[in-house]
Amino acid sequence: MGSTRSPAAGKIDKLAIFVPVVLLLRQRVALRQFLARAILRRYRLSAFGLLWTIIVPLTTLGIYTFVFGVVMESRWGSGTDSSTYGFSLHLFSGLIVFWVFAEIMGQAPMAVVDHTNLVKRAVFPLEILPPVVVGNAVFHALVNTGVLLAALLVLERSVPLTALLLPVVLLPFVLLLTGFSWFLAAIGVYFRDIVHMVGLLMTGALFISPVFYSTDRLHPALQTLIMLNPITFIVIQARLVLLEGQTPDWLGLGLYLIVAWFIASAGLAFFRHARANFADVL
Repeated sequence: MGSTRSPAAGKIDKLAIFVPVVLLLRQRVALRQFLARAILRRYRLSAFGLLWTIIVPLTTLGIYTFVFGVVMESRWGSGTDSSTYGFSLHLFSGLIVFWVFAEIMGQAPMAVVDHTNLVKRAVFPLEILPPVVVGNAVFHALVNTGVLLAALLVLERSVPLTALLLPVVLLPFVLLLTGFSWFLAAIGVYFRDIVHMVGLLMTGALFISPVFYSTDRLHPALQTLIMLNPITFIVIQARLVLLEGQTPDWLGLGLYLIVAWFIASAGLAFFRHARANFADVL
C-alpha cells in the first residue's frame, strides 16, 4: 500500500530542516497544547498554583535587593551607577537570561525520554517535545521580566521605552536554544549521563558569564574569552534595553541570528536522523 503523504508535505519537511520555524508553525496547535500542559503540570498540585510564577521571582528579587542593595551597598560596573538598587537589578536581569539557558539545557535531555508513550506513535511529531521545554522556560522568563519591570517602576520611577525591544533581543537566543534542545533531546535517549554532565556545565557557565559582574571590570583578554559564552552577548543586550535605555547592537544580533539559525537547522536535522531508533532504545 503506497504512502498517503502528499508531495507538499514532503516539501515542508525538507524546508523545515533549513527553516526550523516552518516546523513550529506547522505543528503550532500540538505545540501550544503540550506547552500549556507542561506549564500547568508544574504547578498542578501546589496550593498557590500559577501564583508561584510571580511569588518566586518577586521573592528572589526582594532578597537580592536587600542583600546587595541595602546590606552590601554594592554598585555595578565602574561605580558610576549611584542607584542603591542598581546592583540587584543588573544581577536579576542577568539571571533571567541565565535561568532560561539553564532550564532548557537541564530539561532538554529528558524531553523524549519522559514521553516514551509517544515514541511509538508514528503520526506524533516528536520534534515538538524539545521546543515545549524551550517555550516553558521562555514563559517563566517573561513573567520574571514583568517582575523586573514592575520593580524598575517602583524603585526608579520609570521604565525605558527600549524595554519593548527585549523580544527582539531574545529571539536569536531562543532559536539557538531550540537547536541545542533538539541536539540534547536526541543524545539523551541514547546517553542518559548527559543530564549530569550538563548540570556540571551549568555551574561553570554561570560564573563565566557576566551575571554577577560587569564585563567592564575584566581584562580585555578575559572579555574576549567570555564573549564566546553564548549567554554573554544576550545578557549585555538585555541590560541595555531593560536598564540602560539604549538600543541593542543590531549588527551583533544579526550575526547571532545567523549562527543560531544554523545551529537550529543542524539540531533539527540531527534529531530527525536520530529518532529512527528511538523506539528500539526506549
